[in-house]
Amino acid sequence: MDKKQAGKVFFGIAILVVIAGIVAVRSGLLTRSLPVKSPQSIQVKAMQVIQRDTPITYEFVGQVTSKNEVKIMSKVSGNIVAKMVNGGDVVYKGQPLFRIDNKQYKSAINSARATLNKSQATLNNTLQDLERYRKLAAVKGVAQQTVDAYVAQAEEEAATVEANRASLEEAEQDEQDTLILSPVDGRIDVNDMSVGGYVTAGSTTLATVSSLDPIWVQFSVSENEYLQFSRQNNNALSTNSTDNLQLILSDGSEYPLLGHVEQMDKGVDDTTGTITLKASFSNPQKFLMPGMFAKVTARKEVRRGALLVPQRAVKDLLDKTLVTVVKEDNTVESRAVTLGEKVGNMWVVEEGLTANDRIVVEGIDKIKQGTPLQIVMIGPDDLENPVEQ
Repeated sequence: MDKKQAGKVFFGIAILVVIAGIVAVRSGLLTRSLPVKSPQSIQVKAMQVIQRDTPITYEFVGQVTSKNEVKIMSKVSGNIVAKMVNGGDVVYKGQPLFRIDNKQYKSAINSARATLNKSQATLNNTLQDLERYRKLAAVKGVAQQTVDAYVAQAEEEAATVEANRASLEEAEQDEQDTLILSPVDGRIDVNDMSVGGYVTAGSTTLATVSSLDPIWVQFSVSENEYLQFSRQNNNALSTNSTDNLQLILSDGSEYPLLGHVEQMDKGVDDTTGTITLKASFSNPQKFLMPGMFAKVTARKEVRRGALLVPQRAVKDLLDKTLVTVVKEDNTVESRAVTLGEKVGNMWVVEEGLTANDRIVVEGIDKIKQGTPLQIVMIGPDDLENPVEQ
């Protein structure tokens, strides 16, 4: 076969290949592909936005403090010879706590009394002499100058008697001060001094007694919260108000007695921007102790028809607060909302939602763009014990 005939053969084969390709394309043989597996749907839990009348309360972290915390110091010096209480005991006002060695103070009393008696005897003798000289002066038996001299002497000795009497009273008071009494009702601390310890007057702390009933709970409010309280007709945190504060203890239990604000700081703290308040609570059982932490709650108002969403459904992204809303076609969208106060494990929603909206509360982080979702509706009761996925 010559070159001319070979070229004709190759050209014919090429034409056949092109025709076969066109036929294959039109018949769909080359465009068929393997079936694509649909992505698996993701189950998420959603709930209807809750709408109900809701009591709005404010919560503040507080610490229990003693209304009166008194450091017990002695007015006299000496060694402790007796101790009438143990550290941690509840004591009452006027109860004996310690006894300081009083032997030297009894000796001082005896010495001061002897000095007083001597000066009193001297004064009595001078007064008798003065009386005699006055009688003699009346009949011109002595000069008036002599009488005046005895008058001046008697006045001087009378002043000495008064000074010695004051010294005796001081010595007696010092001896009485060797018995240390509790100045208030309360509980004595465990870091008290022991028998044999030496006490220096006015500087040694024998113990500290903290009053327990009533007792204070100290907490702070922000400047904005203070302004909100001030604008209310019935200021929930004003001083001299009725009992309206509830105390929630660290284990979640409620203290049975209500309290009220008794003291408010003079101004806003420059560092924290808060105002410190002290609320007074009756503590007849001495149950509350200084140093305990508790939440102070104050009721503000009842919000009619408030919209509530679980805290777990809310996400913060930069300067926005978002919730994931389930649309009618069971797809979702992120929506910015404006939140109000916390109510338990819920947020009050001020703007962004309606009572007809459904929001995702579990599985938010598993949602991806284009992934089909399986929406499981739950109720508020299910939030306390969520079902594990």
